[in-house]
Amino acid sequence: MWIKNSIMSFKKSDELKIQPPKKVAVGFPAIASVGFRIWEETYVGRGVKTMLKLNQVKGYDCPSCAWPDPDPSERSSIAEYCENGAKAVAWEASKETIGADFFSTYTINDLLTRSNYWLEKQGRLSTPMYLPEGAKNYEPISWEKAFELVAVQLNKLQDPNEAIFYTSGRASNEAAFCYQLFVRQFGTNNLPDCSNMCHEATGVALSETTGIGKASVKLDDIAKTDLLLIFGQNPGTNAPRMLTELQKLKQNGGKIIAVNPMPETGFMGFKHPQKPWEWIGDGTPLQDLYLQVKINGDLALVKAILVLLHRAQKLDASIFDATFIEKHAVGYNEFIDQLSHEDFEDLVIQSGVSKAEIEKATEYVINAKKIIIAWAMGITQHTNGEDTIREFVNLLLLKGSIAKSGAGTLPVRGHSNVQGDRTMGIWEKAPESFLANLDKAFSFKAPRDHGVTAVEAIEHLISKKSKVFIGLGGNFVHAAPDTEVVEKAMNDADFTMHIATKLNRSHIVHGKSALILPCLGRTEIDETSIGKQFITTEDTAGRVRMSMGDLSPVAPNLKSEVAIVCGLAATTLGNKSNVEWNRFSIDYNLIRSKIEEVIPGFDNFNEKVKRAGGFFLPNPARDGRFVNNTEKAKFSVTVPANKQIKKGRFVLMTMRSHDQFNTTIYGFDDRYRGISGDREVILMNKEDIKNNGFENQEKVNITSYFDGKERHLNGFKVVPYPITKGCVAVYFPEGNVLIALENKANESQCPASKFVEVSISKMN
Repeated sequence: MWIKNSIMSFKKSDELKIQPPKKVAVGFPAIASVGFRIWEETYVGRGVKTMLKLNQVKGYDCPSCAWPDPDPSERSSIAEYCENGAKAVAWEASKETIGADFFSTYTINDLLTRSNYWLEKQGRLSTPMYLPEGAKNYEPISWEKAFELVAVQLNKLQDPNEAIFYTSGRASNEAAFCYQLFVRQFGTNNLPDCSNMCHEATGVALSETTGIGKASVKLDDIAKTDLLLIFGQNPGTNAPRMLTELQKLKQNGGKIIAVNPMPETGFMGFKHPQKPWEWIGDGTPLQDLYLQVKINGDLALVKAILVLLHRAQKLDASIFDATFIEKHAVGYNEFIDQLSHEDFEDLVIQSGVSKAEIEKATEYVINAKKIIIAWAMGITQHTNGEDTIREFVNLLLLKGSIAKSGAGTLPVRGHSNVQGDRTMGIWEKAPESFLANLDKAFSFKAPRDHGVTAVEAIEHLISKKSKVFIGLGGNFVHAAPDTEVVEKAMNDADFTMHIATKLNRSHIVHGKSALILPCLGRTEIDETSIGKQFITTEDTAGRVRMSMGDLSPVAPNLKSEVAIVCGLAATTLGNKSNVEWNRFSIDYNLIRSKIEEVIPGFDNFNEKVKRAGGFFLPNPARDGRFVNNTEKAKFSVTVPANKQIKKGRFVLMTMRSHDQFNTTIYGFDDRYRGISGDREVILMNKEDIKNNGFENQEKVNITSYFDGKERHLNGFKVVPYPITKGCVAVYFPEGNVLIALENKANESQCPASKFVEVSISKMN
């Protein structure tokens, strides 16, 4: 059950209002929403000024999602951003600040009664704050003493592995590289990050099958494809700029198949926000076929399509790309042998999709020469997410749809620079090649033992194997599964420290003592003693670009992420490190020169990144080179999970609203789904509501089941929604309390947030 302090972590804004879901995404309502958020969060002039620099060649990279920017010649000079990107910028450019006065007014217990929405709404953190053991209030502390405090806490540990160094995806390449270098020189690989809880399954499956855990397509490939299959993704909310490319695809005659347990507006239609003539009418229809799978029915669906492809191939050998398979793939015979023994009718039942619809989808696949498969956390956050992605690769290999224009893999990363952080070495099990290069560049021996994932970090804190938690960005307490357990884990730590722009739940669910270090946002000018600095990021497609904020810092006492990490490293490591941390903190060119030494593909980094649009990192899979033991792509043999739940129960998944990004809640309007005013809701199919005797907006209790244990979430309102029968959905992170820490993928350790067995009962 949820611990007492968590109950106030989420709060409705007003009364629940329900309207029919929208049929078209973006258009004028998105523009109106952007204008409101700018007005609400910051000075209008400051907000408008910085929006003009967002995603521009000489501007800064959006701090929201990792969707690729168009080439400079195709980039809008006025509004190269989406609604959620604008919300993220307005949120960061807040005119309000909080410091010593705020924290002297509110005790920890006061703050625990406030919602996370309220905490983040108070404004930007303006000065380092320290919570001594036993104290009721945070108190101001100087930067020098803050660094010394961290050094004392780390250096008194008996083993470096007793410390955990978490990273959010928004950290820059320069900050991430310095962070992992500091951590490894300290002596541990305990570098869990947000990838562990979202796309880790993607990295595992693609690295094994194609040799690289990244997308194999570029942005302009989307418009060139014959067929795009989108699994477990809601582009209208989570990557709205994707809709522009889907519109181009449709205008070029391509087809789109959307696969999801519930219809999403972003699949249906699109009105370009920069083309007012499109605001009238129905917009551009997007999806050609919508396949409403059961939750976790995706693998069975793809396998059913493959069975039909195999049958058709016996009559027409050209359906499979035999030349590509012979030249570029291994494991074909084993794959086909297993496929020939599959029970098609059983796969249809497991998928939840009708036989006729599967046959229609198969026709689309047969007729397509170039196919892209896109997916997001609706696929990865399952115990068998890796196998589903392997099956995607199987389909692409059969059709020869990798390593050519308009075809390939497209995992849609959810956080800006989450891919870059991994490239920079934020990885609990970095490859030997990376560690060896690091050793050579910095004349030390990095640890080789694997560190902990995000889920394992919680387990280590609970078991007392780890005593210190340090976070570079993010809101770990709300991002992690099993809310009661993760909060207890943080409370049991000896010391917790967070680098952040705004106050959040993770700062008030703390260790015995705690520290908050405020940093510059990506929108702000980063000026050191030698002049203005820029940072770099990497997008979903592997393009690295420079980013330079244009706003004056919201407070004079802020430091950049780079300066904070370098300050911590210099103070903690002392003469144990030969790294010139102080020089790194003022001249980021020096950091990039070292990145060039360590990581392949960054040659002439400082020069190349200044080119308009930046540069692409090497992507062997894109070029038809599969970097693994066989130097060929790999067919996989997979088996659908075919999970069974107890009769009368439901499968629950978590989801994001349109008014949030990750754990940050901007407001209470899930506009496309027609839900506003309250987030404490559970979406159910109308027939399930009727058959179980519930009423519209009736409050119910939700109980989850895993490994003999129950977890409870009470008082949520029933909302009718066209979700697959037997399936229900609640918002993230509210629903995290229902997700067992142990309910995770065996390979990637990714929490299975999209498959939770639950019962629903009336409130007493």
